[in-house]
Amino acid sequence: FCPGCQALQPPAPRPDLFRLMDCDRSFRIDAEQLQRRFRSLQRTVHPDRFGQRPPKEKHYSEQHSSLINKAYQTLLNPLSRGLYLLELRGVEPAQETDSDTDSAFLTEIMEINEKITEPKNKDKLEEIETLVKVKQEELTREVTSAFERDDLQEAKKLLAKMKYYANLEDKLKAMKIPS
Repeated sequence: FCPGCQALQPPAPRPDLFRLMDCDRSFRIDAEQLQRRFRSLQRTVHPDRFGQRPPKEKHYSEQHSSLINKAYQTLLNPLSRGLYLLELRGVEPAQETDSDTDSAFLTEIMEINEKITEPKNKDKLEEIETLVKVKQEELTREVTSAFERDDLQEAKKLLAKMKYYANLEDKLKAMKIPS
């Protein structure tokens, strides 16, 4: 907001999402604090509050609201938070074509994928869901440790693995939605 006239100003072109959400620039975050900050910011700039303001301010409020949503979603999710931290540190995320992902890991992912596509057995799918969730939690702990050691290359490798598991989670969720 303008300190003089209190008019809403446009968002910065490339804001630091950690600063916007009042979080330390760290992989380890306080999800409750993040949610409180999200709600507070949304109450302040939500477009519904700017219905009687000039169109420019209403447009800025929409931009701010969208940015706040993006910041919240990015920082709340361990995978996107880790990738964003790498980006801030100038480290390119691993591409799926990178060959340094170990073959045992890729075989494990292929086997899980095959189990998912087998005829639908609800118990089997729940078992796979649990396995994927446990793997994601394990990887999240390892990524946390890698960032705390400032081992960005290890964090990059682990985040690449998390991406594979996130894809499996998405497939499992899609299977639950009745078509």
